[in-house]
Amino acid sequence: MWPRKTRLISSAIVYLAAVLVLSSCGGDTRDRTDRLLSSKDSVQPDPAVRTAEQPADSASDTGGTLLQADGNDSGKAVTFSAMGAIDKTNPFFKPFGNGRTCESCHQQNDGWSITPRHLRERFVQTAGNDPIFALVDGANSPLADVSTADAKQAAYSLLLAKGLIRVGLGIPDGAEFELIRTDDPYGFASAKELSLYRRPLPSTNLRFLSTVMWDARETSSDPNSIICIVGTANCFAPLNVNLARQSDGAVRGHAEAVLGLTEDEQQAIVTFEMSLFTAQVYDNAAQMLTYEGGRGGPARLATQDFYFGINDVLAGDYRTHQPFDPNVMTLYQAWRDIPEAPKSATGVARARRAIARGELLFNTKPIDIVGVGGINDDLKVPVFKGTCTTCHDAPNSGNHSTPMPLNIGLSDASRRTPDMPLYALKHKFTGEVIETTDPGRALLTGLWKDVGRFKGPVLRGLAARPPYFHNGSAQDLEAVVDFYDTRFNIGFTEEERADLAAFLKAL
Repeated sequence: MWPRKTRLISSAIVYLAAVLVLSSCGGDTRDRTDRLLSSKDSVQPDPAVRTAEQPADSASDTGGTLLQADGNDSGKAVTFSAMGAIDKTNPFFKPFGNGRTCESCHQQNDGWSITPRHLRERFVQTAGNDPIFALVDGANSPLADVSTADAKQAAYSLLLAKGLIRVGLGIPDGAEFELIRTDDPYGFASAKELSLYRRPLPSTNLRFLSTVMWDARETSSDPNSIICIVGTANCFAPLNVNLARQSDGAVRGHAEAVLGLTEDEQQAIVTFEMSLFTAQVYDNAAQMLTYEGGRGGPARLATQDFYFGINDVLAGDYRTHQPFDPNVMTLYQAWRDIPEAPKSATGVARARRAIARGELLFNTKPIDIVGVGGINDDLKVPVFKGTCTTCHDAPNSGNHSTPMPLNIGLSDASRRTPDMPLYALKHKFTGEVIETTDPGRALLTGLWKDVGRFKGPVLRGLAARPPYFHNGSAQDLEAVVDFYDTRFNIGFTEEERADLAAFLKAL
């Protein structure tokens, strides 16, 4: 029957291993989180709030290893390792080729991605010689001048300003379209190799993935697989296979290694990555996100159920056969009717209620979805009535539970900034022309309908890794909310904008 066919065997193995670790380690996660936040330079919870609150429920029974708390503009994020302390001998941390490691672009203190602030610090500390500043893809062009300090600053401007890595892809053979015009401010791109500037996706919370890479290029099809879109023959390789392939490709490409990874090294990297769970645990305004019934933080996330097709927006849940439930996020339900706290903590209570309101908006605020490639065209509906959870349907992780790259207009010519290239593509048969800063998935499939389509990210730990979207076009989460509000004419009030941003920061 279908439920058995959708089991991600590799993910289940890692998950069972994680559960065994969780059940055997013991200890009070709330206490250990407090100790992490009590380390030097940590922000302390308000004592008046602390004494008035009740412990988070089952989170206190979760074991494993909580790693150091990492500060961000909104508070602090923590990574939970289901496999214990981080083993720095893992090939994830091994230098290859040009000196890069996986860690070069996946930093723990940046939510296992990279942020412009820390990149600028690395640039200053190393005079631009940190391995991440490699011409191959760290520079705006692989031919950029890096002969002087000023030249280096200019050559790596997109990396330093937006945390963007250059991905070079050409127009595939047999594509339905051709490149007819290029406006590249860096003078390199051509039909043979377009320059595409994208944010490194985090190497944590990977157990919630259904699609690997922004354009799904590491999500391989497998006609013999049992991991299939319901009712179709569209089947995919297991997640661990895709991640292993991605790790090897990164070493050969980004690290310019002559030899790729061994199978043992690939497996070691995948096992390490699959053991990591990262989430915000402390908010500057709401303080501890695990108090008073709050279910934030990474320890709970490590026990969150996920499988291919869970709560699918189109077909319903692949295993339970229940219809899609738009109430995807339930982390802060207990805060919706939180009473007024003591006078000294009213700001905290108010912030918690705002987060809870934002979560409710995320689940329920109506959105008329129009002009979205992958929804309106594929389903042949001019308007799809949805909410944020239409595209973020996986419970409490916010990913899409099946591969569903979408074009929401992020790379449209109308949104181009002067630091980005612009490509004019022409359909070979209809003559239609599209201008875009990044053709997205179309450079893998060659299909016209895939121009501008990208997958969405897992939403947990968002506050740790600005800027946002594949091209870093939103500097903060308020800008993310504004994009959706204007793109879909949602009509958020000022309070709703603030509440939704507060919720996203608390993930």
